[in-house]
Amino acid sequence: MLSEDGAMNIVLFEACEVEAGGSLSMDDERANHVVKVLRRGVGDTFDAGMIDGPKGKARVLGISDEGIELGFEWGVEEPELLAIDLIVGLSRPQTMRKILNEATTLGVRSIRFVVTDRGEPSYAGSKLWSTGEWRRHVVAGVAQAFTTRMPEVSWGMSLEEAMEAVGDVSERLCLDNYEGLMRLGEVRGGARTLPVALTIGSERGWTCRERDLFRARGWTLVGMGERVLRTETAVVAAVSVVREALEF
Repeated sequence: MLSEDGAMNIVLFEACEVEAGGSLSMDDERANHVVKVLRRGVGDTFDAGMIDGPKGKARVLGISDEGIELGFEWGVEEPELLAIDLIVGLSRPQTMRKILNEATTLGVRSIRFVVTDRGEPSYAGSKLWSTGEWRRHVVAGVAQAFTTRMPEVSWGMSLEEAMEAVGDVSERLCLDNYEGLMRLGEVRGGARTLPVALTIGSERGWTCRERDLFRARGWTLVGMGERVLRTETAVVAAVSVVREALEF
């Protein structure tokens, strides 16, 4: 539940944990955070959230060597995520960890990691996915953003399947350093309407076949200047530009 730098702007709970009474073992990093970082004692409150549910306050009802007991007061449901559907070429696990965290923090509603022509197909079988580790990075991104909403995450589908899964959107944008016809921020400017689909290739970029596929299916190839960015950097930069252009 901690972000990459160890911060936790809101303490998140699964719905089943709340329904079970809200106790945390001292082995749980959240209990350690409440007691040792936030320095909360019995009777004190802190910001809490139910994953994909409301935010509110948790109150410390008791502390023992075994754990802490909590009570909750919930507010209204959190607003929906931004209608940005992100497609990213499967990359090295360390790169995908960063993307899961950062794209979640920025508020996209879906992240699809796809097999590309120049990518390594075995990345779809990484322990990041098979062990469920990916979810921890998403939850950390949610906590960093001080919200509760989690994006839909999938991996291993083909690029063609992901393009079909995007469905009905107002803009389909493909980031490409070499054949982008215009700057990402110039595509219809602030007049663009939601939702938006955005694709970013893996470390080795797109092939000619994939570029032709994008064009044939109505995607616009766009760029962000001449510098070649790491995939995780490109994700943060591109999503930020789209957010700004859409006047979020």
